[in-house]
Amino acid sequence: MKSRHSTQIRLPLAAVLALAVVQPAESALPDDWRQFRGSGGQAVSQAKGLPTNWNGMQNLVWKTELPGPGGSSPVVLGDRIYVTCYTGYAVPGSPGGDINALQRHVLCLQRADGKILWKKDVPAVQPEQASVRDHGYASSTPLADSERLYVFFGKSGVFAFTHEGKQLWHADVGSKIHGWGSASSPVLYRDLLIVNAAVESDSLVALNRQTGREVWRAGGMKESWNTPILVPVAGGRQELVVAIAGKVLGFDPGTGEQLWSCATGIGWYMVPSLVNDKDVVYCIGGRSGGSLAVRAGGRGDVTGSHRLWTLGKGSNVSSPILHEGHLYFLHENTGVIYCVEAATGKLVFEERLANVGQFYSSPILADGRLYCVGRNGTVVVLAARPQFEQLARNEMGDRSKFDASPAVDGSRLLIRSDKSLYCIGAK
Repeated sequence: MKSRHSTQIRLPLAAVLALAVVQPAESALPDDWRQFRGSGGQAVSQAKGLPTNWNGMQNLVWKTELPGPGGSSPVVLGDRIYVTCYTGYAVPGSPGGDINALQRHVLCLQRADGKILWKKDVPAVQPEQASVRDHGYASSTPLADSERLYVFFGKSGVFAFTHEGKQLWHADVGSKIHGWGSASSPVLYRDLLIVNAAVESDSLVALNRQTGREVWRAGGMKESWNTPILVPVAGGRQELVVAIAGKVLGFDPGTGEQLWSCATGIGWYMVPSLVNDKDVVYCIGGRSGGSLAVRAGGRGDVTGSHRLWTLGKGSNVSSPILHEGHLYFLHENTGVIYCVEAATGKLVFEERLANVGQFYSSPILADGRLYCVGRNGTVVVLAARPQFEQLARNEMGDRSKFDASPAVDGSRLLIRSDKSLYCIGAK
């Protein structure tokens, strides 16, 4: 068994080359939202016709009560929607309970009407974190491909299921726990499922998506809750890019070799996920706030050669959106929306959204509009352009927390609270 504390484990060259030519079979529809923040983790959809205004009577296609809370986002594949939640312990509005009763649930819903088709229960591996601040025990978003559904439940491990709910494999990626819980979501690279297990083992871990067998492990993942992204670089290659405390790191996704690092100047832990335009990566984060752009493809410490700009504005939780040469992001506590010129780091505008409370959810972009979901259930719709314009304000009226980022389901919007999953669209 491979040591959790080794910084890197490499396969023989022949095995690496064999993996490199294996591509997952895809039968998904073009508009499927199969992972955290959709295609490439960019939170951008090409869908048209999403609603701008809705309420309990208007443009509510269906609403499904969930068995428990969670901060994970729904994902869509074909005619199905998948989401996770938890029960048994520390459920908001209920007594604390017995931590040994804690379990997660994987749900499969029918896309057309929200009917729950199956539910898979996963008891927590103990001892678990006795208290997770704010968002609970189901914060990592599932990932679906044409063959399997993959979920990450922190120290309880990574699981693969068939689309009918049969468990295929389970992998242990570390046993550590943390007061902020786990949050990173899995990503796919060719035949590898890659998980940022910074909380559980200070590592990035790549698993064979068919068997769950560990292929490589890279250490040094310090204070990192963000989901990695894959960035194209010269020669038709891709790099796996992720942020940790003080640095952005680039890895070879096939082998786990660290290729480069760039200082961010941002203190403390890193939660927001990255976005990219070709080989330029944009990063925000830190409790003190900050943002930067760095060009991927370098080697070693690229701070002096590849860092393009820095700015003292950022977000500690919510991830950014990149659209038509501008970067948009929300401050988690102040309700301020920032627009930054992507090429230069110049601040274009900062506007406070009135009476929205906190933003833990990350915005999404569709049909030229930004959809921003506040923790109190207020959804603000903004024009995605470098002049501030609020198009609509919608109140979900759920009386629970909205920590999950929304998802796009064709011309419809999926919004998840601690109580329910909502499908918003023209009936």
